[in-house]
Amino acid sequence: MELSPHLLKRMVDRGFTEVELRDMLERAVSLRRDIVPERWVVGTRHRRRRWEVIVEPDHEAQRLVVITAYPIWEP
Repeated sequence: MELSPHLLKRMVDRGFTEVELRDMLERAVSLRRDIVPERWVVGTRHRRRRWEVIVEPDHEAQRLVVITAYPIWEP
C-alpha cells in the first residue's frame, strides 16, 4: 500500500493515523467506481461515522495507492 502526498496532509487535517486507515480498509462495507477512471471508492466506518476512502491500483508496482479519505457529513 502506498499513501499519496495528498492523503498524508489529509491524515493530519482529519485526525487519523495509518493504522486507523488500514483498519478502515479492512472493515470496508462497499466498493464502487469513482468518477475518475481507474479509481475506486471504498465505503467504511471510523469513529462511529461513515467514511469514504479513494484508492487507485498501481498494476505495475502491484500495490494500492490511497488517494484520500474523508468522513461523510450526515445531518
